[in-house]
Amino acid sequence: MEAHQRAICMSAREDILARLCATTIAHAPALPDVGSWYASQRRDERPTQRVARLRAAMEAVKTEVHETTESGWPDLLMQLAAAKGVRKLLIGNDTVHGVELEARHSQRQASQPDAMELRRYAQPIEAWRQELFDGIDASLTLARSAIAETGSLILWPDACEPRLMSLVPPIHFVLLDAAAIHADMHSAFTAEGWASGMPTNALLISGPSKTADIQQTLAYGAHGPRELVLLLRHGKEGSP
Repeated sequence: MEAHQRAICMSAREDILARLCATTIAHAPALPDVGSWYASQRRDERPTQRVARLRAAMEAVKTEVHETTESGWPDLLMQLAAAKGVRKLLIGNDTVHGVELEARHSQRQASQPDAMELRRYAQPIEAWRQELFDGIDASLTLARSAIAETGSLILWPDACEPRLMSLVPPIHFVLLDAAAIHADMHSAFTAEGWASGMPTNALLISGPSKTADIQQTLAYGAHGPRELVLLLRHGKEGSP
């Protein structure tokens, strides 16, 4: 009896699918002009105003934001890391900003030694899983860009800076160039050509990891970093 009922259901479903597939559409509906809509809604604002919008949105969800310069960010990062008690800081393997930080750290060690160690993500996770999860205090990654409207950082993980760098360490430092802040998500998609190719993981990060129980009590760090620290790097024209 059950087999007979299943056969009837299958037959009815196949009949419905066949009729749907046979249906022709006389005129395809016009696609919405998304670009024009966003253009009509876009603010007439200066880059400094986008910086202010991004900062306000991110600080509202407990992101720590520090504005810095092209030459000053490594020293600022080391000062912040020392104040937070960071002993091991994870950096990407052979990244421009990682090499820059290593060079500045070596110079500083020569005149002002500290206990912080820089650790490159230079081997497969299987070879050092326990150290990553138990021995790394913080990480540094580069943000591709950011969205002022939503207060979001855009990260594109790759082999040099894998996804785990922004997920596992309890403190996540992010370096962002102020010139790479977009007004809204559509601007980011179009300006960066997302349609032509994306990574396996494209991340939008607005604040530290948080969750809440049934009483709506927030807890930070349950599913990722408990602290998100943004280093907003200005170029020569935008130096604070």
